[in-house]
Amino acid sequence: MNTSHRFAYFLLVGSLWVGSPTAFSLEPVHFRSQVAPILLDNCVACHGAKKAEGGYRIDTFAYLMQQGDSGAKPIVPSKIEESEIWRRIVTKDHSERMPADSEPLTAPEMELIKVWITEGASFDGERPTDPLHLVIPPATYPDPPAKYALPMPLTGLAMLPDGSQIVTGGYHELLCWNASDGSLLRRIKNVGERTSAIAIHPNGNQMAVASGTPGKLGDVRILDFATGVVQQVCVRSPDSILSVAFRPDGNRLAASGVDGLIRILDTSNYQELKTIASHADWVHSITWSADGQRLVSASRDKSVKVFTAETGDLLTSYGGHAASVSSAIFTADGKQVLSVGADKKLHRWEVEGAKKVAEWNVGEGFQVVMGTEFAVVPSADKGLHRIDLATNKESLQYQGHQDWVLRTSIHGSTNVLVSGSYDGELRIWNLADGKPIRNWSAVP
Repeated sequence: MNTSHRFAYFLLVGSLWVGSPTAFSLEPVHFRSQVAPILLDNCVACHGAKKAEGGYRIDTFAYLMQQGDSGAKPIVPSKIEESEIWRRIVTKDHSERMPADSEPLTAPEMELIKVWITEGASFDGERPTDPLHLVIPPATYPDPPAKYALPMPLTGLAMLPDGSQIVTGGYHELLCWNASDGSLLRRIKNVGERTSAIAIHPNGNQMAVASGTPGKLGDVRILDFATGVVQQVCVRSPDSILSVAFRPDGNRLAASGVDGLIRILDTSNYQELKTIASHADWVHSITWSADGQRLVSASRDKSVKVFTAETGDLLTSYGGHAASVSSAIFTADGKQVLSVGADKKLHRWEVEGAKKVAEWNVGEGFQVVMGTEFAVVPSADKGLHRIDLATNKESLQYQGHQDWVLRTSIHGSTNVLVSGSYDGELRIWNLADGKPIRNWSAVP
């Protein structure tokens, strides 16, 4: 090859490299990190466990390799033209093209799938039967914005055991606030788009953060509080995780979410010990009894359920709300439960026999937390209702928010109550008399 021809050859190769990097890459295309995310984002909604158009399921690698009702195989390794998924991706016939009723895959996405099939369609995960959301490596989330154009609804809120700091969820971050003056102490990155719940380990050294992107993914991340470093991603789901709670002794963690499952994990290694599949819809909250022997869950399926924590056996199911239930918590002795939800009432009922003993009109309540012989409910009526459990009467209202009050936390030793609302406002109250101490908008 003479000099001019050699120069032209390198120009040609260089132009092809820029236009199609995967075609000339020395690295193979990886199913876990490159192909599975494309399938999860674009295909599983129509070809999953709940819906399998044409008899095709793509929600696991094992299913991806099985033929559908037509007899055609989605993937034929090394044979791109015989792979039904490829024909459906590139066809110009809108009645057959996948994904249906949405934009076609981008050229780079098509190229990745094409190269992967041509290279032999290998699987680089642990188990071909794992759902795609477990095959894909845990996400490293993007950095949050330097400044917020609008405040975030405070769906995640927690207070450190010593009462010195308040932690709230932001956009792909957690925000740590000085409880004494409302100043922003630091920002912790690499959490999901929206934070649904924050649980502080009883020793104050770790946080469990339930976050995610609705309808796409959710996870629970264990963070070292001192450094903000993600130590482990211990629960992963194709939709949001809504609640997370440490057992009072800190040895177990419970989580629940949109998939209707309750997961119990060993906090020594954050391995899953048990999965409870008793609810028919979202599980909004999961809470331990004071002795750590029982769990109570509140669900969008209109029920509240009590389980034995060790075995996961169902003890009681309460259906008195007849509407979505947002939160439930045990009384101190564990014999009764307080639950609240879309029926705009706080219910008090016996675990034994699921018999209701009292109810209060509190507006649509989003959470119920327990104090000493009283409970507090943040509500859509822009207030917080304090219920005296000895007298079964509402003894106090905390008024001042301008929007729905979503979350609250009680810190008895400093005699304060913290609340967060839909418009992003944090408020600190005197617990005893309901007088406001300070308030600020929880945005950087």
